[in-house]
Amino acid sequence: MSAEPAVTKDGLDKAPQGSITVANAGDIPSTPNHIPFFRRTLFQILVVGICAFSAPGIWTAMNGLGVGGSQSPDLVNAANALLYAFMTVTCFLSPWLSNAVGFRWTLSLGTLGYPLYAAGLYVNNRFGSTWFVYVGAVACGISAGFFWGVEGAIATGYPEEHKRGRYIATWFTFRNFGNVIGGAISLGLNHKVNHRGQVGYQTYLGFIAIQCLGCLFALLLSNPEKVQRDDGTRIEAPRGIYWRTELREMWRLMRSKSILLLTPLFWYFGWTQAYPGTYFATYFTVRSRALGSFLGAVVGTFATWLGGTLVDIRWTKKRQTRAIGTYILIALLNTATWIWAVYIQNEYRHTHPVLDWGDQAAFGRGFGVYMFERLALGMVENYIYWCISNLSDSPGDQIRYSSLLRGIETAGVCLGFGVQAVPTALIVTASINLGLWFFALPFSYYATVRVVRKFNELDRKGDGNSEAQATDL
Repeated sequence: MSAEPAVTKDGLDKAPQGSITVANAGDIPSTPNHIPFFRRTLFQILVVGICAFSAPGIWTAMNGLGVGGSQSPDLVNAANALLYAFMTVTCFLSPWLSNAVGFRWTLSLGTLGYPLYAAGLYVNNRFGSTWFVYVGAVACGISAGFFWGVEGAIATGYPEEHKRGRYIATWFTFRNFGNVIGGAISLGLNHKVNHRGQVGYQTYLGFIAIQCLGCLFALLLSNPEKVQRDDGTRIEAPRGIYWRTELREMWRLMRSKSILLLTPLFWYFGWTQAYPGTYFATYFTVRSRALGSFLGAVVGTFATWLGGTLVDIRWTKKRQTRAIGTYILIALLNTATWIWAVYIQNEYRHTHPVLDWGDQAAFGRGFGVYMFERLALGMVENYIYWCISNLSDSPGDQIRYSSLLRGIETAGVCLGFGVQAVPTALIVTASINLGLWFFALPFSYYATVRVVRKFNELDRKGDGNSEAQATDL
């Protein structure tokens, strides 16, 4: 049983003594030169990035083709809604599994359902069978919830404070690289298919092979207590916490202001994910969807690095200014993108175009709004996890934060895909996306303000320490 963390009057969490802390015992090297590379935080980010590439990255690549590369969006939208329903539950359960078997095995087990999802799409594409699509969706949903919870905790809880934005961008780069590779493979196989329809079944064989490697890559991860940061400190995350204590900690965080303020933004990010794939499958030819999958990943990677760099690199001296400036850029970009999307969608509901890159004039407008959606959502994704990373320095708390907020995100994705599976007119979902963004704006602003307050508090402590050292001298 561990002691309960204290909560400051402004809602920022303090790790209690005996809970999850960063230690520097006498037997731990104090210089980074003596730390083995495979115990450094960078190596752990690379491992979780490779796993993100092979599992959810390839899954995203398939959905980047337009609802899994299927001709009809309804089947895959329904399967994805089922997947995210199971995933929502297991996201919330991720802290209990990692507490029982550790981060390493949780990450490995979390990859196991992804190949079954791809296999279901392969069987449907080649033989027309639908039942295996739903079996694969359930299996993927169960395992992916555990994966999402622990990968978020690793990416936000392991890195040093001044590297978090860039390390989160590294994690998302690997995930997007799955989409780059998947889109390139599909583009090579389908570049002559200039009509609407489904991608060739050969596309899925490469996807399945890559996803089967994820569980092996995950075994290279080090559990938190074996990792050392650049200053030689270790990350301690005690295991064997009693389940009621874990439940109490989850309930405490669920009611915290930080979670409540970030919830609308996570819900918005989750809900909007069903729209781009359905939009692509409805209006674009097969080869245009393959091109969109490829370029969308490139743009998404650029977006997450832009967001990570803006909050990390000292383009202005104060971290507080960098945080507010990045938030303003994200707010303007998402607002403009969804207004444009609603305008385009209102036109397309009357004209019902079939868009192919052979017709550049009509293709460019519809394709451009998709690219801006990838840019806007990529910056939001990096920013919300950067906010999480600044709520606590310990992976133990981070997996709770990550599990709660990713559970909320997956619930949003579940309902988003469910609404699209009905089916629902795309003008309606595009308008809802815009409305959810405007609803999330003030809450996300106050979440940013809380991060700024933490930076102010850390700066005051730093000034106090400097004055004390000067007095000692």
